Amino acid sequence: MSNFLYYLAAFALILGILVVVHEFGHYLAARWAGVKVLRFSVGFGKPLWARRFGQDGTEWAIAAFPLGGYVKMLDEREGEVPPQDLHRSFNRQPVQRRMVIVAAGPAANFLLAIVLYWGLFWHGTEEFRPILGAPVIASPAAAAGFEDGELVLQVGGEKVQTWQEMRWRLLQGAADQAQVDLEVINPRHEIAIRRLDVSAVRNSGWEGDALERLGLGLFRPRLPPVLGRVTPGSAADAAGLLSGDEILSIDGQAIASWAEVVKAVRGSPEKALSLEVLRAGARVRMTVTPAAVEERGNEIGRIGAAVIDNGEAREAMMITVSYGPVAALSKAVAETWDKSAFTLLMMGKMITGEVSWRNISGPVTIADYAGQSARLGIDYYLKFLALVSISLGVLNLLPIPILDGGHLLYYLVEIIKRGPVSERTMEIGQQIGLTLLIMLMAFAFYNDINRLFSG
Repeated sequence: MSNFLYYLAAFALILGILVVVHEFGHYLAARWAGVKVLRFSVGFGKPLWARRFGQDGTEWAIAAFPLGGYVKMLDEREGEVPPQDLHRSFNRQPVQRRMVIVAAGPAANFLLAIVLYWGLFWHGTEEFRPILGAPVIASPAAAAGFEDGELVLQVGGEKVQTWQEMRWRLLQGAADQAQVDLEVINPRHEIAIRRLDVSAVRNSGWEGDALERLGLGLFRPRLPPVLGRVTPGSAADAAGLLSGDEILSIDGQAIASWAEVVKAVRGSPEKALSLEVLRAGARVRMTVTPAAVEERGNEIGRIGAAVIDNGEAREAMMITVSYGPVAALSKAVAETWDKSAFTLLMMGKMITGEVSWRNISGPVTIADYAGQSARLGIDYYLKFLALVSISLGVLNLLPIPILDGGHLLYYLVEIIKRGPVSERTMEIGQQIGLTLLIMLMAFAFYNDINRLFSG
């Protein structure tokens, strides 16, 4: 239950930030244009809390249904406007000002992503180096000749420093190429070029983890099966395990490395495991039952114990990447642009059938990833927030009636034909847009439920 509440809180915080930022973009643009704002609402439906502030008496509200929000402006199409306020009505504004007000919402989402990335790049983030583990047998990575412990230097001619950068460059390459060249250096300090066939990612409709389909995995250094920190109140603590214990066997199977411990524990949620440990030179037998936790739709086991760390393995596997303020801002803008373009590209491929509709995620999946990123640390959580903010910005700019992009399309037509779109056309467009959104939400919820039950 506590795990569920944690994930729910992480999701609610992200949703609240994104809605407030998006609608605040509309609000600020409306104030700049001289339009009177009647209500700023986080959520839809009946207000649970409302207060009026400012010279115009704008009502600030939190409503019952939290998936979204809106800014209500003075508009003759929605009610009678006093003569003295006609010049402050939204519908009386020049079309260019109306376009600025509508576009300001998605623009605020992109700006939020840039600010978050800028802060992260400037402050510096600790990430995994792009060191590859042994490739999966009969996979594209095995066919390309990758070896255990190879460090990736470049992907498609682009230098990479972290695992996430490598993954991102591979995804970009897979979008329009059949093969991608990776420059690597092996533990013997020999540099080689590996030509990786990435067509398996496209052939699968982009379902699942792309790196897993390619047979690529993060290198796992061989660590001794010795416990470091044991979390108070955890399954390991309840079983009597102590820091410094060396695990010799699990259910009669000899254990030689920490990776074998992790594999046995993850595969045994709520299943009692018989352990033999070496403690102060004496062999001790005990039983531990891993707690069941959800990870990416799958149930795994955890005992709440970490491997002993002398610092050497961590130093070899991790890298801290940081930039100066100007370079960080430039990289933040580039990162936001790249991810926006890639999101739009994937949407286009979804329409043409190249990308499976099963990739559409709903609130359940987003909440799951929000909770996971929050558990990994503030850096991961802010990166996820930036990514979702970009996705929201791109989605809202799609030329679908009822979305901001649909309104911008109407205004573009108005400029071309030198007159507003007819009320009847707008009504039909609203109905079409609402239908499309309902269908999209239905797909998203179906995929969420399917992931919950099938993993």
